[in-house]
Order: sequence, then structure tokens, then C-alpha cells
Amino acid sequence: MEEGWHVDIATKDAAPTVGKYGVPLPMDKTARPLIGYTDLDVEDYDAVILTGGHEAPDRVRQDRSVLDFIRAMDSAGKVVAGLCHGPWIMVSAGVLKGRKACAYIGLRDDIVNAGADVVDGDVVVDHHIITSSYYAYAGKFMRAVFDTVAQLNSRMEVA
Repeated sequence: MEEGWHVDIATKDAAPTVGKYGVPLPMDKTARPLIGYTDLDVEDYDAVILTGGHEAPDRVRQDRSVLDFIRAMDSAGKVVAGLCHGPWIMVSAGVLKGRKACAYIGLRDDIVNAGADVVDGDVVVDHHIITSSYYAYAGKFMRAVFDTVAQLNSRMEVA
């Protein structure tokens, strides 16, 4: 939001939720309403950011509408970015095959088995697919997301 982006937070059925460490969504009365997984439309977004944590990505990757959205974002050449355990959702969506990616140590085998070329690194950008191996690199990760979206949008303006 500090970069001037319009941000939506998607949850199952747009239902309010409380995270593992007690952080509620929406965060307060000034926050935007949540959006449901089934309401996500590729035309409305330049990027999807798949956050980490151990439990949430495992639950999210079981939702067919999320996986369809991730595949559609990939097919449209829009940024699909996963932080820490977030790439687990990318594995289930099947968007890592033939890509370069980095991986949190606990996901390395899954990402290799998904067909990615796993390299050591804090953040790896392979065209519009972005992975980050650990939440401590969130700053580098978000900078890569901002820069990649800007590059892709400038290419679209030229075309």
C-alpha cells in the first residue's frame, strides 16, 4: 500500500479470520473488506502474493478456485510470487515446472518434484514467477515483486 498499490486480501468465502499469532483480518475498522477466493479475477490483478507460514499455505492449496486463479495468472504472464511456504500453493497449481526457483528447506523436495530447477538464493525471479526462501527476505522479495510488475507493465505499454 505504501507503493500506491490497491491491495485485496482473499480468504475462503471472504470470511474474517485470525492468524496463528492472533492478527485478525480485516485488521481494523478502516481496512478494506476481504474478497473470497471464488471472486478473484485475473483481469483485476497485476500480481498475486502467496504468503508463508506452515499451516495456511497447506490449507489454501487444497482450494480448487485458488489453484485455478494461480494457473490463470501464470497463463496471463502476471506475477505469481511465493514467500517462504507460499510456493507450496504454486506446487499444487503446477506453475513451477521448468522454472528456476529458490526454496525454504522444508519445501525443497516438493519444489524439485514439481519440476523446478531449485537454486540457492534469497529471492529468485524467473520472468513472472518469483520465489523467496525465507520470510526474513520479505523486503527483497517485495522489491522484486514491485520491480517485476513495473517491468512487465512497461513491456505491455510498448507493445
